[in-house]
Amino acid sequence: MSTIRVALVDDQAMFRRGVSMIVRSQPDLEVVGEAGNGEEAIALVERERPDVVLMDVRMPVLDGVAATKRILETATARGETGPRIIVLTTFDLDADAASAIRAGASGFVLKDADPDFLIAAIRTVHAGTAVVAASATRALLERFEPAERRPVPPEFTSLTGRERDVFAHAAKGLSNSEIARTEFVSEATVKTHISNVLTKLGLRDRVQLVVFAYENGLVDR
Repeated sequence: MSTIRVALVDDQAMFRRGVSMIVRSQPDLEVVGEAGNGEEAIALVERERPDVVLMDVRMPVLDGVAATKRILETATARGETGPRIIVLTTFDLDADAASAIRAGASGFVLKDADPDFLIAAIRTVHAGTAVVAASATRALLERFEPAERRPVPPEFTSLTGRERDVFAHAAKGLSNSEIARTEFVSEATVKTHISNVLTKLGLRDRVQLVVFAYENGLVDR
C-alpha cells in the first residue's frame, strides 16, 4: 500500500495537533509537515512535496486562497500537477472557499467534519476526484463570484461536437449517469468524453471544468 503524504496548514497549533493525530492513525497516511500561515505553507510544499495539503483559508501573513494559488501556479510553471489541496473552512457556503476552488483547490472540508469524512476526503482527492460535487461548485460560484464574460478560449475550439455537449452538461453539474441518459450513450462513453475534455483543456477534475466554464462564460452555451 502506497503512503499518501499530507501537509497540514492552520494558524492554530491545537487544531493542527488534533488533525495530525487523526491522519497519523491511518496506515496509508503520513504527515510530512505543518505550517502556521500561507508563506510557511509555500515553503513546506517546496521542501516536502506532499501529495495532499489541508489548507486553512483564514491565516495571518498570507491566507489560504493566496497560498493555494501560488503553490499551484509554481507547479504549473514547472510542468507539474502539484499537490491536491483541500481547503479547511468554518462555513459550508463560504466566499473564501469559492475563491479557493477558483484558485485550484480540489474541494473543501468543514473544520468540524467527522474525522472519517476528513480521511475519506484525503483519499478521494489523492485518487484524482474532487471533494465537492460539480453542482455544489457551481452553486458556490454563482453565490459569491459574478461570472465575467470572456472570449471563448482557443483550446475550447479543439473539442468535438459531442465533447462540447458533454462539457455543457458537466458544467451544469450533471453526473455521468445523468449525462448518459440525456445523450443516450453509456456511462463509459461519458467518462471517456469527460477524460478527453479535461485533457484538451488542461483541467484537473470536474470541479475545475465548472470553474473554467463559469469564468469563460461557457455555462449556458
